[in-house]
Amino acid sequence: MQFRPSLEEIRQIAESGRYRVAPVSCEILADIRTPIEVMQILKNVSSHCYMLESVEDRTKWGRYTFLGYDPKLETTAAVVRSAVKNGADLIELGIPFSDPTAEGPVIQGANLRALSGGVTTDRIFDLVRELRTDVTVPMVFMTYANVVYSYGAEIFISTCHKIGIQGLILPDLPYEEKEEFLDLCHRYEVDLISLIAPTSDDRIAMISKEAEGFVYLVSSLGVTGTRTEIQTDLTSIVKMIREHTEIPCAIGFGIARPEQARAMAALSDGAIVGSAIIKIIEQYGRDAAAPVGEYVKSMKDAIRDL
Repeated sequence: MQFRPSLEEIRQIAESGRYRVAPVSCEILADIRTPIEVMQILKNVSSHCYMLESVEDRTKWGRYTFLGYDPKLETTAAVVRSAVKNGADLIELGIPFSDPTAEGPVIQGANLRALSGGVTTDRIFDLVRELRTDVTVPMVFMTYANVVYSYGAEIFISTCHKIGIQGLILPDLPYEEKEEFLDLCHRYEVDLISLIAPTSDDRIAMISKEAEGFVYLVSSLGVTGTRTEIQTDLTSIVKMIREHTEIPCAIGFGIARPEQARAMAALSDGAIVGSAIIKIIEQYGRDAAAPVGEYVKSMKDAIRDL
C-alpha cells in the first residue's frame, strides 16, 4: 500500500524544523489511520513536537510510536508558580545535559526532550529572571559539572548570583574536586550543595562539616526515580550529619507519595521530589500547572504538623 504523504515526505517535514524530534513517550495503535491523520490528531493536543515512526516495520504503518514533547518554558514557569503557591519551600530547576548520570529514565527523558526542543542554559537563565519578578522562595540549579565548565565557570556562577539562584547541585562533582568551583561560589554567594549517599560511610562527617545551604541526603543507591519503599537506614545517617553541621538536611531520590514525604521529613528537615513531578508534567503537558499544584499541596499537607 502506498501512503500520501510518503514516509520519506513525513521525515522531511520533521527535518524541516516545523516538528522537533524527541524521545519516544508512548505507542499509538492506529490501524485505520494514515500517518498524517494521526499527526493531525496529535496536533489538536499540542502545537509542537511531533514525529511518528513505525514500530514493527519502518516502511509500513499501522502501529506507531509518538515521539513526545515537553511543554514550553512558559509552562515550566506556570508549574513553578503553582508549586510555590501550594507550599513548595524551595525550587530545584534542572539545566538539561546530554548525559545525566544521576538520573533515572523519567528525568533522563525530560533532559533529552528539553535538549531536542532547543532549551539552553541561557534560556533557563532567562526563565529564572522572569520567575524572580514574583517568586521569592529559594531556588537552586541541579545540573552537571560539564555544563558549568562549557559555559565558563565564572560567568555561570556569577550569573546565578545576579538572577537570584542561591545554590548549585552538581551530582557528578566528587567532594575531593569541589575546589574547582568552591572559590567562585563563595565569591558570588552561591552555595555549592553537598550530596551524601548511603555509601559515604566515614566521609559523612567530613562532607557535613563543610556543607553549605543544605545537605542533600540521597535516600537510596542508584539513580533518581520513584520507589515503592526506601529501606536505607537514614536515621543513623541523619544523626551523624546533625552532629557535624547545623544547616538543614533534606532527603531526596525516590520520594513520590505523601506518606513517604512525611516519613522522610520526620527524619530530616525536608523531602525533595523530582521524578514524580516530571511524570505529571509529561502527562498533562501545557496544562500541568494545576495538577502539579494539587500534588505539591498533598505532599505539603502530609508534613505540615511535623
